[in-house]
Amino acid sequence: MRTATDVVDELRRHADQREHAKTTRRMVGVPLSVVGVRMGTVFAVAKEHRALPLPEVAALLERDEYESRMVGVSVLDFRARAPRLDDDGRQALYDVWMDHLDRMVAWDLVDRSAPRVVGLHLRSRSRDPLFTLAASPDVMHRRAAVVASFALIRERDLDDPLAICGLLAGDRDPLVQSPIGTALREVGRVDAARRDAFLATHAAVISAAARRVARGSGEASVAGVDAFPTFPPVTRHTITFDDVMARRDD
Repeated sequence: MRTATDVVDELRRHADQREHAKTTRRMVGVPLSVVGVRMGTVFAVAKEHRALPLPEVAALLERDEYESRMVGVSVLDFRARAPRLDDDGRQALYDVWMDHLDRMVAWDLVDRSAPRVVGLHLRSRSRDPLFTLAASPDVMHRRAAVVASFALIRERDLDDPLAICGLLAGDRDPLVQSPIGTALREVGRVDAARRDAFLATHAAVISAAARRVARGSGEASVAGVDAFPTFPPVTRHTITFDDVMARRDD
């Protein structure tokens, strides 16, 4: 049986100084160490180990190397894509992800896994977990609430994604505004009138960048591509828990 240690050893065999320098530059401010492995190789390692037992996936998520955690979330994502995955299987993936929520400290760890692992699991369940994430003081939790909702929008289920975007429309952190823009763009592909009404209602608080993305049409749709979109790291700001809860209660 393969283990998390086998994965880490394989990643280290692929380590490259140039990749280490490149990844380190874009990981400024992220509390993780870097092995220095090309991202395509990281995904290939994850695909090769997609049958890794879930306790071993959890062990990868508990490590402090960026690439180890990326393999962990990618394994969860690959498993969540299985068309015949039953409810118990989805629950197990979701539980591992949520148990390691606070290990999702980089934007791409969230984007790689939240739509399928979290969003697909909640398609026929209460969306309360997404609203709890949206009310979190942690920016990555708030981002996860929006990004996970991409899977709902893909199913033409718009009410909760729009409610989450409304809750966070005034969030000053670009790490939240960026996926809000994408969520609204995808809502517009399903129901342009609802997107436009949302933008009109929240015009005073939503960022100009999010509005531009929301009205864009040239980018790939989450409904028509295999991979959900991801976004580059940007400067962070903060929003308080009380601010978010006050908007939720309005």
